[in-house]
Amino acid sequence: MTSFRQQLSEPTLRIVPGVYDAFGAMLARQAGFDALYVSGASLSYSRLGRPDIGLMSMSEVADSVARIRERTDATLVVDADTGFGNALNVQRTVSLLERMGATVIQLEDQMMPKRCGHLSGKSVVPPMEMVGKIHAALDARASDDTLIMARTDAIAVEGFEAALDRAELNLEAGADILFIEAPESEEQMKILCDRFKDRVPLLANMVEGGKTPVRDIDLVRSLGYRIAIFPGAMIRAVATAAQTYFASLRSDGDTRALQGKMLEFNDLQKILGTDEMLAAGERFDLHQQ
Repeated sequence: MTSFRQQLSEPTLRIVPGVYDAFGAMLARQAGFDALYVSGASLSYSRLGRPDIGLMSMSEVADSVARIRERTDATLVVDADTGFGNALNVQRTVSLLERMGATVIQLEDQMMPKRCGHLSGKSVVPPMEMVGKIHAALDARASDDTLIMARTDAIAVEGFEAALDRAELNLEAGADILFIEAPESEEQMKILCDRFKDRVPLLANMVEGGKTPVRDIDLVRSLGYRIAIFPGAMIRAVATAAQTYFASLRSDGDTRALQGKMLEFNDLQKILGTDEMLAAGERFDLHQQ
């Protein structure tokens, strides 16, 4: 099987949907996606019912990755926030997430507690502190097939040029993928792609209603990005459907109005592979043999 590192050497844009649990990962894989983004924001929304403001712990992220990995063979790009501390914390985070099944581990240069890249009021660590974290991450990984992605949130804090300088330092430190968060115009996206696209894979963050105005995936492709993540689109779609469901159930007292918009029980079992799983279990039921 071709490694994700090798895949990223091809001049192709990969669409990577965000997931937050094994069920969503299964559905995305069945839809044909072979790479998934384990979104820190979506984990916070779904597991805690809280905003993405640095409340998730390393162990909670690792547990989620392990559950997703158990259900899918897809490439997993994992949002590890700041690495949950200093360089030593980063090493433990990388080692643990790699064992849990992460293919790409994303680290960012925000100060703790961090917050969503498309929220205001962020702050960033000194550039060389982030460089040290990248060195620590590279040292901690057990396999070169585990990639380290360096994200900078400096555009909103220090300006666009400072963010480019930080990205340059991150690349020099050995980052396998660069993620320059929340460019504010198509022109900024073009400038950063022209500078880096021939040297390292670049990731674009597609956040509906976020600070980056571009919604045209063909433009993102033409600029030279190799990865486009849609980190929170699934949970926003699920939230919309759930609000509709709860409002209907509350007003009607039953689900008849939604029957055509819901899976029947047996259809859900087919998606889950229940019959196949039970049949596999029967092979080991020596009592019945």
